Parts: sequence; C-alpha cells; structure tokens
Amino acid sequence: MSAPSAQRPSAQPQPPKVTEREARQVAEDAREQDWRKPSFAKELFLGRFRLDLIHPHPLPAAEDVRRGEEFLARLRQFCETRIDGALIEREARIPDEVVGGLKELGALGMKIDVKYGGLGLTQVYYNKALALVGSASPAIGALLSAHQSIGVPQPLKIFGSQEQKDTFLPRLARTDISAFLLTEPDVGSDPARLATSAVRDGDDYILDGVKLWTTNGVVADLLVVMARVPKSEGNKGGITAFVVEADAPGITVEHRNAFMGLRGLENGVTRFHQVRVPAANRIGPEGAGLKIALTTLNTGRLSLPAMCVGSGKWCLKIAREWSAVREQWGRPVARHEAVGAKISFIAATTFALEAVVDLSSQMADEDRNDIRIEAALAKLYGSEMGCLMADELVQIRGGRGFETADSLAARGERAVPAEQMLRDMRINRIFEGSTEIMHLLIAREAVDAHLKVAGDIIDPDKPLSAKARAGANAAGFYAKWLPKLVAGPGQLPGTYGDFHPSGHADLSGHLRYVERASRKLARSTFYAMSRWQGRMETKQGFLGRIVDIGAELFAMSAACVRAELLRTEGDHGREAYQLADTFCRQSRIRVEELFTRLWSNTDDLDRRVVDGVLSGTYTWLEEGIIDPSGDGPWIADATPGPSVRENVHRPIR
Repeated sequence: MSAPSAQRPSAQPQPPKVTEREARQVAEDAREQDWRKPSFAKELFLGRFRLDLIHPHPLPAAEDVRRGEEFLARLRQFCETRIDGALIEREARIPDEVVGGLKELGALGMKIDVKYGGLGLTQVYYNKALALVGSASPAIGALLSAHQSIGVPQPLKIFGSQEQKDTFLPRLARTDISAFLLTEPDVGSDPARLATSAVRDGDDYILDGVKLWTTNGVVADLLVVMARVPKSEGNKGGITAFVVEADAPGITVEHRNAFMGLRGLENGVTRFHQVRVPAANRIGPEGAGLKIALTTLNTGRLSLPAMCVGSGKWCLKIAREWSAVREQWGRPVARHEAVGAKISFIAATTFALEAVVDLSSQMADEDRNDIRIEAALAKLYGSEMGCLMADELVQIRGGRGFETADSLAARGERAVPAEQMLRDMRINRIFEGSTEIMHLLIAREAVDAHLKVAGDIIDPDKPLSAKARAGANAAGFYAKWLPKLVAGPGQLPGTYGDFHPSGHADLSGHLRYVERASRKLARSTFYAMSRWQGRMETKQGFLGRIVDIGAELFAMSAACVRAELLRTEGDHGREAYQLADTFCRQSRIRVEELFTRLWSNTDDLDRRVVDGVLSGTYTWLEEGIIDPSGDGPWIADATPGPSVRENVHRPIR
C-alpha cells in the first residue's frame, strides 16, 4: 500500500503548469527543424510523386546479407528449440535461461557496432530478426526492441560521447538489458509537463520523480531517463537525457504491471529518490532530451511494424491451413466469398506492409534520405493493419479464435493462439506514439513546407511586419507550387510503363493513381489551411484522414516497387505482382472513402456530443448498469519522495 501524499516531502518539484500553446511549443522545439536530405513521403504530401527516390528498390550490400542471414539461421534454431511461447503466456514471464541464451547468441547487440562487441546488423536484418523472434514470443520481441530501438544503445550511437560509447556499449551488446523512461503517471504524449527533476550538484545530478510503463524496467541494468533540469544562471535547463545504473541507491521498481496482452513484458513503475547520476552520464547537452528521444524514434519506430509483419505472416499461415480444412455447406470455408475476402486482405496487406518496412529500413541503412515521415507512417500503418489482420484471423477461426490455445489443446485440437495474437497486437496502436499522436506528428511534418513560408501569417503572436514578410514569401512559393498541382504524369496513359511487364498484372495504373492522388492530397491540404488558418491544428479529424491517405499512397508505392524488385530477381515475381495489384485495388477503395470523408463527416456534430457528455447532459444514458471498476484515483500519486514499497527489480545475470 502506498503512503498517503501527506507523508511525501512537500517541497519536491511538481508537474509544471503549462498552457496548450506552451505544450505545443515544447514539442515544436524538440522536432528536427531542417530537411537536409530528400524525403519521398514529404514530397508525396506536397503533391510531388518522386518515384526516383525509391525505385529501383535499394538493396543491401552482399556482406550485410551474408552476416544477416547467418544470424537469422542461428536465431531460428534458438527460437525453435529454446523458446516456449505458450509457457511464457501461462507464467507471464520469460524464463531467465531464455534471456541468458539470447545474450549468448548476441541478440542484445544486434544493432551495436562490432567494435563494441555487437553484431552490427543492418536495420533490414534487425527487423527481420525481430519479426522472427516476435513470432515465437511477442514478449521477447518487445524486450529486444525496447532494449535496442529506444533503450540506451540507440541514443548513445547517435548522440553519445566516445567515452560513453566505450563505457556502456560493450555491456549493452552482451550482458546488460536497457530501458527507456519518459512516461510518468500524469505525463504521456505531452512532455511539457514532465515532473521528474535532475538538479545539478557538483559533478553529479540528483534525480527525483516517478516513471510509469517502463518496458524492461523491472529487469534492466541500464536506463535512459528523461528528467527536467531547472534553469540556472547561464543555463537554460530543460528536459535532459541521462544514462542511469538501474541498481543505483534511491531507485525502486515499485510494481510490475500486468496487461491484456504481452504477458511476459517486464514493464513497471520506477521511483527515483535523491539518485546521484554523474554528469558524465548526461547524453548531449542540457535541454536536448526530447530532441534525442524523437531522433532515436525516427528509425526506432521501424521495429514495431517489423513485428506486425511477422504477425501478418503467421495470420496468413493459420488462415490458409485452417480454411482449407474447415468445411461448411459442402465447401472449405476459404471458398466462401465472405471468408475468402478476409484471407485476400491478410495476404495482400502482409505483402504491402513488408514492402513498407523493408523499403523504409533499407533507406535508413543507406542514409541517403530523411525517413522520419516514412518510419512514422510505417509505425502508424503497421500497427493499424496488424491489429485488423489479427482480428480477421479470429473471425475466420470463429469460436476457436475466441478460445485459448490451452483450452483447444486440452480438448484435443491444435493449440492455435489466435486470441492471444489479437491481445498482443492491440498495444501496438498505443506503443511508441498512439495512432492519434502519430496522426498529429506526421501531419505536422506534412505541412512543414507551408508553415515555413506562411506560418507567420496565421500566428496570432507575430507582429504585422513579420506577417507582411511571410505574405511576400508565401506569394512567391505558391505562385510556383500551385500550378504544378493541376496536371502531372499520372494523367498520361503510358507513364510508369516499366510496371506493366508482359504476362504480369498491370501496376502502372496504380502508380499513375498515386501520382494523381498525391496532387489531390496536396490541393486538399492547401485548401484546408486557407480555410481554417490558425484553427487548422484543432481539426484533428481532418488531419488524421490526410495522414491516412498519405499512408495508403506510401504503401501502394512500396508494394509496386517491391513487386518489380522480386520480378527482376526472378523470385516469385508473378505472384508478387498479383499481390501488389490486389493490395492497390483494396487500398484505392480506402483512399477514395477517405477523400470523401475529408469534407463529408460528422466532426462538428461529434464535438457537440462531446460537449454534452462532459457537461453531464447524457448521464441518463448511463443508467441501468453496474460499474465493476474498483475504488481509487484515476491517476496514481506520483509525488516525489522515498519509496514505501518493496523493490521488485530483478536483474537477469
């Protein structure tokens, strides 16, 4: 039982009070401001279909392929012989010997350079490894991803000093598990209210605060912690990143959280009380913490859709095997159109999602393009489509889809964990940026070019002189840009003819559609900005649909480019073209619906209903039920101070 708040030291820092505008400014200051490299997705939102940026499909170096395939072979053998996913699900814990085996295999250092004892895999093969191990146990996939994609190794790789790399990366490559600590009980996607503090004291910082949903935090050896450094003379302070030893005095893991899925996840609540952290463990300068976190996520987000690809592949396998055996009305259920449509959706979407992840990952490895939007789109699209595919598999399996694998096995049937897959996949729409936050993040990047030239015009705080300059700049930009949105290559019948080889499905028409839709998307965005101006940021329904259209267009482009790559390599080219064609036809239907819903929707009515709900107008609608919820506050007390709970931290040695 936690101590009442009265027992906590009252002088400790509390979450800062910030306005909506101040919160937005914190997020704006943290994002990368410049575009030093080309971006396919950025151009797509601007109405410029730059196929040359992704076609021909970039390819990995032969040595990277050799090393990657060798590791995948070892990892596959380990997964098949050492990992019991059903046991992890039943006991809600990954056995220590499995974690130890992964350490021996080098799985903790997949993305760490060989000079620090890691495997030095490319992003492409790192993702393939996560898809593989995640199919054996999603909890293990989450452990490895949290350790390397957002944990200590990645921020050190990009922002760490040489001394920090030499000190920590060898440990992280072989023995030490890491965790990323940003979220707090009352702070989610709004870091402006971050309450955990880091106060300078000589050569140290003293950390105080509470962190929530610390994936790997229960078993971690090293933590990357985001804390607020107070302003001081000659120092702006701000949210700052630190590497912290998980067993440092004053750190208590107060609780191991339990969830509807990922039952083996070592996720907890961590309290810091007067924890001394050497200043040498600070990553980057003070105030750079959020920028470090966002930059880390640019490629780190690719791990999650990679595991969604693995889920899609498994869903397809089970759907194929089950639907060929299960008969209804004299035919296998797969031959009934209602079920067949679901199987087609799973197959086509898995192909497209793998195309998105592989393309984005290879572009990350080459480092020729800025992939911040592509990675975010991959995360958004993968998490949404992955959840849909798992849901469709449960529906295809019928009552057996709702039944647990243990129950199926107990009565003599194959133990297919379809319901577990659905539960495990659900968190992906929340992990590493919820769908709603991803919509806003991507929308901000998508309109960046407009805000750069015309932002001051709609900013109420800018003086008239700044608005006048912005008006002149905007006039010049739009005079050149708008005419190019009228017509383009997508209106010429022979364009992209390379994607209509003899004997294959015609993908050229889909690419012409993407080009036309890209220009329509840009026109729609411009019209909305002209119409709503400063209120544009409040139109989250509209912005979400704009982003969803962009995600579909990106997925269509990636699917076509991947199909052509497979054709030229002679590897299932005809079948790949068929899958890409099917996916694009399904996607185009979704895109047309989204375009319609840009202007024909219930957004205004929804806001009125929300006002009524919050004011209590509809409480009569809630009558006639029993609320099974327990007592207690909606948000747990996170007042800084010494812990009054048992420390459940258990490092795996």
